[in-house]
Amino acid sequence: MSRTAPAPRNSTAHWQALDREHHLHPFTEHKGLAQSGARIIVKADGTYLWDSEGRRLLDAFAGLWCVNVGYGRKELADVAHKQMLELPYYNTFFKTSTPPAVELTQILAEMTPGNLNYVFYGLSVSDANDTIARMIRQFWNLQGKKTKKTIIARENGYHGSTMVAASISGMNYMHQLADLPLPGFVHIVQPYWYGLGGKLSPAEFGLQAARALEDKIVELGADNVAAFFAEPIQGAGGVIIPPDSYWPEIQRICRKHDVLLVADEVICGFGRTGQTFAAQSFGVTPDMITMAKGITNGAQPMGAVAASERIHDTIMGAAPEGAIEFFHGYTYSGHPAACAAALATLDVYKKDGLFERGRELSPYFLDAVFSLKDIPVVADIRGYGMFAAIDVHPDGAPGRRGQAFQKKLFANGLNLKTTGDCAILAPPLIADRSHVDLIADILRKTLVAL
Repeated sequence: MSRTAPAPRNSTAHWQALDREHHLHPFTEHKGLAQSGARIIVKADGTYLWDSEGRRLLDAFAGLWCVNVGYGRKELADVAHKQMLELPYYNTFFKTSTPPAVELTQILAEMTPGNLNYVFYGLSVSDANDTIARMIRQFWNLQGKKTKKTIIARENGYHGSTMVAASISGMNYMHQLADLPLPGFVHIVQPYWYGLGGKLSPAEFGLQAARALEDKIVELGADNVAAFFAEPIQGAGGVIIPPDSYWPEIQRICRKHDVLLVADEVICGFGRTGQTFAAQSFGVTPDMITMAKGITNGAQPMGAVAASERIHDTIMGAAPEGAIEFFHGYTYSGHPAACAAALATLDVYKKDGLFERGRELSPYFLDAVFSLKDIPVVADIRGYGMFAAIDVHPDGAPGRRGQAFQKKLFANGLNLKTTGDCAILAPPLIADRSHVDLIADILRKTLVAL
């Protein structure tokens, strides 16, 4: 009986075989993955990736929206290494802290807008938004408003993948097979002028989309609505950029009805829109902010919540019968190595002037992407700061052309994300004009051939 010889160790076929046998991937159609085999990435430096076949790829998606200061930053590795030798782990439960957690909290409190002066740590966007949901419920219960439970978010928004975070998210395909959303989560229209604006001007549509929030609050009763969650720019949903009229009206409505405003800055934060946080770019001051991804450049898992003084003083304050305990936390909350990596990342942002660099490069980047509008297969282009999205006209089943587009881009040396028939770009903030030129050249070559 003949047998096929196993693939040599450290070969693409070897890694693909092991991956196929045991690895469950996030957001993946596993039958197709088993047929094609996983793409094996083995090295990264600066703005480039290398796969196991030796192919070099310009990463126009910053890993997963997170590698803003580029790959292979020695200073991040050195700081994490030093911290792991001195204090590799200790928890922040039981009235305990560590120097990296204390120092990072101080810096983040200075960076956040308004009086969001208190920070709670986790590991990701998902648990950070779960944390906020817990905080919101405890906040209103302690305020004596125990019916204020419902969280409103937006259709096509993304806030993570746990049961609560996926319920806050407004993506139907995440809900259908998991019996979501959970009770207490509802969704309103997204501010997608190109797809939904009809004959309205962007300003008119922005107000209309914002007032859908007020309509929902009135429908449910303000005494039953706890908070409104939203990304300043919807990232995973296709870089949906709200008209200028949208965010000021959202803030007015939340303040009028005493509904907490939560800005999910996981994708938008840390320079992606030219400011530290996108809320600052849109002139709003939320009650809470979610952070992750760019906070450590992806070098260590970390999520964080910044809360206002009002939230803090209620949740952590003292009741007549004694102190109130916040019964919530994670084993790795304020992990010292993750906090050290975050401190080093924030130092690189400041030392290298990367927020300013992103602001300066943005017009060139957006001009290059919008120059592709003449290609027949292109349906729409959107961009803001160092974000951009290209919608291509569908070909048969939804998403089929987008998948083919991504595969061809990869073959041509460019890595980015597609969602449905939309390609999303979010290059590292260390990118320069030569990188932008290469991105545009590969995009044009690939789009013309679709």
